[in-house]
Amino acid sequence: MIRVLVVEDSSTARELLVGILATQPQDFTVIGEATNGAEGVEMTRRLRPDVVTMDIRMPLLDGLEATRQIMANTPTPVVVVSSIGNLDVENSMEALRAGALAVIEKPAGPATAGFEDRCRTLLQTVKLMARVKVVRHYGGRPAAHPAAPLLRGRDVPDGRVRAVAIATSTGGPAALQTIFSQLPRDFPVPILIVQHIATGFVSGLASWLSASGKTRVKVAEANEPLAPGTAYLAPDDLQLGLTSHGRIVVAPEPKIGGFRPSASFLFDSAAQALGRGALAVMLTGMGRDGVEGLRRLKASGGRIVVQDEGSSVVFGMPGAAIEAGLADEVVALDDIAGRLMALVTG
Repeated sequence: MIRVLVVEDSSTARELLVGILATQPQDFTVIGEATNGAEGVEMTRRLRPDVVTMDIRMPLLDGLEATRQIMANTPTPVVVVSSIGNLDVENSMEALRAGALAVIEKPAGPATAGFEDRCRTLLQTVKLMARVKVVRHYGGRPAAHPAAPLLRGRDVPDGRVRAVAIATSTGGPAALQTIFSQLPRDFPVPILIVQHIATGFVSGLASWLSASGKTRVKVAEANEPLAPGTAYLAPDDLQLGLTSHGRIVVAPEPKIGGFRPSASFLFDSAAQALGRGALAVMLTGMGRDGVEGLRRLKASGGRIVVQDEGSSVVFGMPGAAIEAGLADEVVALDDIAGRLMALVTG
């Protein structure tokens, strides 16, 4: 049984969230309801829930600061349940950086379009995030891990890198922010990114990442030309790839392993378009999405960098790539930007 603390200032929204969780009494029990962030912090300390659902805009203490305090003092899986206003999205991204595991759109009333889908997303996300072992964060950044030694697999092939393909899920926004804060403005190749994130948040993620560093980050558009120093995020519910002529592919192709966008679709596309010129990066995330695409990228002569376990929020996707013997290098998060520069510039 998963013990849930609901933190939400609106009595209507709070009653709705509790009601949604109550539809699966075999899986969830709501052990507390907090009406502001300060209550949420105190009740997390006192009740020790398995997972916290966190609103962003609240009186006394907002969800961002509440998440920071929880992760510093009582590390607990936090799922941000937020509206999609500009300020809400920005603060939701900052909450992910502070240690929250996921962000999803707050369900509106039962009469609204897509209500059942949002309910399923909420229940599935809370269930999955409750299993994650979180670490203490100080000042909005995770506690330092000793850097893992660089592990080299088979020899990295020769050949100029023409594009970087990155895939990530849980913990990904904060990991991407770390990387982009370290990359230079003149990074010489384009970057394509599949980030598993709730529908409606990808544009806010792009804006937040752009503001976090020197790299331009945007939502990918079909058939636009790839540009050096620009990162392209997969749009909601569309597959992302590229052509050998250096243009973006955005298409409603079938889901792969339940995912659209899918890391495997991106890596497979990069393998076909670039061969030895593809550089793949597998970051923190839950599940195994991307492994099959990495197999094809490896077979085509591309290179693969994987985030290490110590710096991953969830080691599912990176661990699956390592277990399959596909990683050329296993690198701590703080060192990935440097490795990308070294590999891209030769």
